[in-house]
Amino acid sequence: MQAHTPDNEIDRLSALYALDILDSAPEQDFDDIVQLASNVCGTPMSLVTLVDTDRQWFKARVGTDLTETSRDLSFCAHAILGRDLLVVPDATKDARFADNPSVDMDGGIRFYAGAPLVTTDGFALGTLCVIDNSPRSLDIEQLQALRALARQVTSQMELRRHAIALANTTARLQELERRKDDLAWLVGGDLRAPLRLISGYLEKLGTTGRHDAEMAELVGRATAGHIRGFLDLLHHLNSMADAGFGSESLHMRECDLTRVTQRAVEAVRPIAATKHIWILNQAGGPALPIIADPVRLEQVLTHLLFAAVKYTHPGGRVRVGTEIESGPTVRLDDMDMPDGLRPELFPHLYYGTIANPSDAAGPDRGLAVAKKILDAHHATVALSDRPGDGTSLHVVFPFAQSQVHDQFSELVAA
Repeated sequence: MQAHTPDNEIDRLSALYALDILDSAPEQDFDDIVQLASNVCGTPMSLVTLVDTDRQWFKARVGTDLTETSRDLSFCAHAILGRDLLVVPDATKDARFADNPSVDMDGGIRFYAGAPLVTTDGFALGTLCVIDNSPRSLDIEQLQALRALARQVTSQMELRRHAIALANTTARLQELERRKDDLAWLVGGDLRAPLRLISGYLEKLGTTGRHDAEMAELVGRATAGHIRGFLDLLHHLNSMADAGFGSESLHMRECDLTRVTQRAVEAVRPIAATKHIWILNQAGGPALPIIADPVRLEQVLTHLLFAAVKYTHPGGRVRVGTEIESGPTVRLDDMDMPDGLRPELFPHLYYGTIANPSDAAGPDRGLAVAKKILDAHHATVALSDRPGDGTSLHVVFPFAQSQVHDQFSELVAA
């Protein structure tokens, strides 16, 4: 049974194409997620699928060499019609899929579970799915982990788009600064004399009411000689007006760092549970107001926590807290285990966020993208690693202006 087309198909496809991810090269971050999904759910196959007009394309895959299949035969085309998991325990007994060629064959698909990849704007672009050739089911912990991993996929795709948008914004701001310099030179140099001449003529005409033919001729020659300069002035002013941030910039407002951190912890906790990793959440203190894009910041903190879980041995411990250092701070500690095993997070954080993050590739690209978003928030990243203590990451944000004002008022009152 072919899935019907979503009601918002045109907007959904626009959102998919805006990510510029279709037919892109494999990336370690997404490959790690499908491998983890396969391990968690105990299935031989796992895919990150993106549903295009007439095909489903695989951004990441384990258990198959295919890179895409027809949308008409796609289980995922059915999954994107909802907002929660689509679970098919036995496809041979499901009227939607029983006569599907990928089911109606020896060793064909029997079990399918797909979590829609829903963007922050509400568009389901594809799925993170797991597949088996034997009927089966998933327990609650596996279902929760699959949902959480799907959110990681969507966050990674959106963060990459916003990192590119931030780079474009930086380029526009640099161009704006150059145009401001050109404008200052233009107004302060070539145009100052004719403007002064015109001003003097108009002032005399206004006070005496008499036309000075000699002065008018001089003004006319000066204006004609500098008409190109006036046109350049208008061009620069129009260019400066158009050099805005664009639709993909961060949406900054005052928000609570403690609350954002708590949401990030809860998003990753189901994934940590599958590896028996204990997340100690100490981000429950007072509100810490900062100026940030709460959606993108939550995605960044979630990715940092996901990296800690990914590179921590089963049975390990991750501690998360918020506090005041030189500013509102998120502290992430990937702790050494009692038997001496050490987490593997430090080199990934170092090469992804400290040493040439813009050039990071492979498994550290997602961390480099996260660092770009943190840079746009004017956050400072500090990293340490000590035997016995483990890896510690501190992300320090500037105070929100209202918080600085309140602290100053308290100081004055005291």
